[in-house]
Amino acid sequence: MNRIMTDCSRRRQQRIADRLDKSNFPDDLTEPMIRAANIHYEIAERAVGTPYGGIGLVHQLAKMIGLPAAIDQRLHLFKIHLPYHESDHVLNIAYNALCDARCLQDLELRRQDEAYLNALGASRIPDPTTAGDFCRRFQQAHLDALQEAIDTARRVVWATQPASFFEQAIIDGDGTMVETDGECKQGMDISYKGQWGYHPLAITLANTGEVLRLVNRSGNRPSHEGAAAKFDEGIALCRASGFRSIRLRGDTDFSQTQHLDRWHEQDVVFCFGLDVTALRHILADDLPGTAFKPLKRPAKYQVQTKTRKRPERVKQHVVEERGFKDIRLVDEWVAEMPYRPVACKRNYRLIVLRKNLEVSEPRQQRLFDDYIYFLYLTNDWDSTPAEIVFDANDRCQQENILAQLNAVRALHAPLDNLLSNNAYMLITSLAWNLKAWLALSLPEPCGLGKAKQAEQKRGLLTMEFRTFVNFLMRVPAQVVRTGRRLVLRLLAWNEWQPVFLRLAAQQCRRQPLRC
Repeated sequence: MNRIMTDCSRRRQQRIADRLDKSNFPDDLTEPMIRAANIHYEIAERAVGTPYGGIGLVHQLAKMIGLPAAIDQRLHLFKIHLPYHESDHVLNIAYNALCDARCLQDLELRRQDEAYLNALGASRIPDPTTAGDFCRRFQQAHLDALQEAIDTARRVVWATQPASFFEQAIIDGDGTMVETDGECKQGMDISYKGQWGYHPLAITLANTGEVLRLVNRSGNRPSHEGAAAKFDEGIALCRASGFRSIRLRGDTDFSQTQHLDRWHEQDVVFCFGLDVTALRHILADDLPGTAFKPLKRPAKYQVQTKTRKRPERVKQHVVEERGFKDIRLVDEWVAEMPYRPVACKRNYRLIVLRKNLEVSEPRQQRLFDDYIYFLYLTNDWDSTPAEIVFDANDRCQQENILAQLNAVRALHAPLDNLLSNNAYMLITSLAWNLKAWLALSLPEPCGLGKAKQAEQKRGLLTMEFRTFVNFLMRVPAQVVRTGRRLVLRLLAWNEWQPVFLRLAAQQCRRQPLRC
């Protein structure tokens, strides 16, 4: 990193620290702290600036991993490029999402931002109507071509990671509902919950939070439909990239019993939830008491200072006051037994989690004890039953990834048919992947600040999308063209600026030399 930039960043940080110092108060405390007066506005004649200075950093990453070239090489939707290429359209929509856009119409804000256009080296970008028409051109073959281009860029990022990164790829699958108020959207339908819309299938990589596959489906389709084929694509991608082992996870809708033997023969480890049918409930009940062992969950976090007093449980107070039925978890027990699903030719390991409950009503005191079972089917014979339960619970992190895709607006359906909305979802989810790739492109920790650098990389990788936009995208910058360079001059400081500058320096070092 340039020493001048580092010193400037530190001086800005120190100025902010001085202003926020609790002992540094103004001399006159008789007036409110917010006291600006005599404000005037002027329009700059030559200087231009954009609130999204981080867009240059993301575009440099995209170019460095060959994403625009991969898209133009594989995706062919136009006979004549007049004037836009396919990569222009794809990156235009993805960058719009990275700039905290809420809909395609927000592309007009980007088109009117001269500094934004200068930062991308573009004289113009597609308008909202043109972007929508682009998505409507997609057929299934085009979706596959775009997915292949994204995977090509993904492998470039993965190839820079250390050997420990390829220890095991954990692939999760889940479905989610995308509701819509539209009445003329082809492919929409009503779910069993009475929700109108689409039911996309999301296949994600738990290691990094990346979206590996995002397939749009009609709203009335079951959650697991088509999941096996997309799991297979994820397995092939991870194996070709060098991952030494693969682990599949899913809830009870994703048990995929007709595919388990095939995955087991491919040395793929899986852990899927299993519905508690009447027969399986009887099998669990028939287990001897000695088969169950207590399940002790680790603490959610470690207290760094001193234990605080627990606040009053307002919710519990309302339950007791109004006499609602109160169900409390007493303890948990775990057991295992061999189990062969009907569609399989071999036995697998069935993990049985029993939750003992206490059911009561405040007016009648304790009513009775109850219990429920949770079942997990796996071919992992090395982990303990408790470890398998914890691993299955970790799959809930995918719900957080789906929530972040909602923040990116990738799980929305602004267009008029199934495939065009699939194209929009896939392109917009690219914004979330670019955020993950930016974190992975950080150099490996080294030197005296190794622990801090590792924490920064992990923090950026797990950062929520809104936080990422606020700290690394919404960076006010002046855009200046000097000689053969395009300079984005940062105008403000935030706590993630050192990481921002490290990323910028890393990408500058990887740029090809000029001839």
